[in-house]
Amino acid sequence: MFELNYEITGIDAKTFYGVNNQYFNLLKSTFPTLKITGRDHFIFALGNNEALDVLKNKLDDLVSFISKHNSITLKDVENILNIKNETEKQLVFDQDIIVKGVNGKIIKAKTTNLKKLVKECEKKDMVFAIGPAGTGKTYTSVALAAKALRDKEVKRIILTRPAVEAGESLGFLPGDLKEKLDPYLQPLYDALRDMIPHEKLEGFIEKKVIEVAPLAFMRGRTLDEAFVILDEAQNTTHSQMKMFLTRMGMNAKFIITGDPSQVDLPLRQKSGLKEAMRILKDVQEIGFVHLTEEDVVRHPVVRKIINAYGNEEKRQREE
Repeated sequence: MFELNYEITGIDAKTFYGVNNQYFNLLKSTFPTLKITGRDHFIFALGNNEALDVLKNKLDDLVSFISKHNSITLKDVENILNIKNETEKQLVFDQDIIVKGVNGKIIKAKTTNLKKLVKECEKKDMVFAIGPAGTGKTYTSVALAAKALRDKEVKRIILTRPAVEAGESLGFLPGDLKEKLDPYLQPLYDALRDMIPHEKLEGFIEKKVIEVAPLAFMRGRTLDEAFVILDEAQNTTHSQMKMFLTRMGMNAKFIITGDPSQVDLPLRQKSGLKEAMRILKDVQEIGFVHLTEEDVVRHPVVRKIINAYGNEEKRQREE
């Protein structure tokens, strides 16, 4: 029988133990072969030497996490206690990491406003992410959806876009309706392929766990326990946007992304996104995150292109 005496230093002991000792009780249940007790800043344990070594490492990780983030949740404690290697530890400790993608690709919020998007989605069930092309708003939103599905916070993911012709005619594209619409939905497929292995993704799509569909297919549905992303929302009409927003069911998350400066609707037709931004701006339960050219995560020249076009549009408005 071996003994471990561990002192918690540099953090608040109450944060470590959790409300009603819930974090400490979870720790004890993870090590059923050890007798663990705690008093103030001291942890005492008796048992097998190998198990005590593992316990000490977990205690170090818990203290390190609290020291870094000044807080900890029950989910964080569960994740730390389940860490099996350094890669998993990095995922848990780096709060900017959203999900680990295909071939170990780390997907994280890369800019301040993308981090705001992640935080807003944690607090609110409906969030508008508004900004120019290349800011990562769609990609980050898909990553959040993939994470929610992985963590069983939702039962399905639905990704949708309005099928608006941007200089091309649907009628001249080959194939049936799905084949005609797939080019509009390709960016959503591309993001999913970065985050979910091919075979698993195909299985999810076949079983309708993940659905990528044009906006018209949302009519008449109630979307419960789903993470739903409306992309290119600037190309929705008034009726389309109202229809989509009212599809929200129980235990659902909605993210609406769009760029008000890239509207491809016919002349004199109002953008449903612009209208929704104005009408819903005072609804406290809805979050709004505005991204700028500073958030562009594509090639550096893209930021300069966006600035140049923005300056030209401003000049034309002034004239």
